[in-house]
Amino acid sequence: MFIIKAVIFDFDGTLADTLPVCFFAFKAVFREFDNRELTSEEIKAMFGPSETGIIRKNLMNTDYEKAIELFYEKYNDEHQSLVQKNEEINNLLMRLKKEGYKLGIYTGKARRSLDISLKCLEMSHFFDVMITGDDVELPKPHPEGINKALAQLNVPYNEAIFLGDSDADIWAGKQAMIHTIGVQWLPNYQTIEFSVQPDKLYSKISHFNEFLTELKLKNI
Repeated sequence: MFIIKAVIFDFDGTLADTLPVCFFAFKAVFREFDNRELTSEEIKAMFGPSETGIIRKNLMNTDYEKAIELFYEKYNDEHQSLVQKNEEINNLLMRLKKEGYKLGIYTGKARRSLDISLKCLEMSHFFDVMITGDDVELPKPHPEGINKALAQLNVPYNEAIFLGDSDADIWAGKQAMIHTIGVQWLPNYQTIEFSVQPDKLYSKISHFNEFLTELKLKNI
């Protein structure tokens, strides 16, 4: 076992079941500006860059600024109805804070949509650092964002863990040489089968809590 001082999370599909509102907002954009009906799987295949990056890269209509504004309008307006607060996640974050862990987020989301989600879910106060798609030049699976989070937390890679629900998360974690945990504990997550195996895989938040307890006992 090893000593953990920091826990860094992906956001969509890991800390919050936000994929439904992401899909809804993207579908609205492509329907309005390209007259295209996209499936959730087609949108998921675009993931990597931030929302603004996805729109600029994939929209045929070049009126990007209006399209981006529509995305955020839909994302904000439908968030409360499509994204539910998760008591288990909140309890996990409260436990981690209480036990003295430094907490971070590294997400491909843009800062604007992350701020909307954190405000709606009342989660902003938990995190010591938040790295978004706006803060990196190279998106996941490149490890740039994890390395930035570690630097800002002032924690070495071997004293932190990174949790995510996508193949890109696991690849990014592996390349950052950080202990990487795959999660499939929310109703909607990005990857069913990882192409590279995480160090651990949890389908229930309670199992991750057990891991933390075991770790704590072994390090006393």
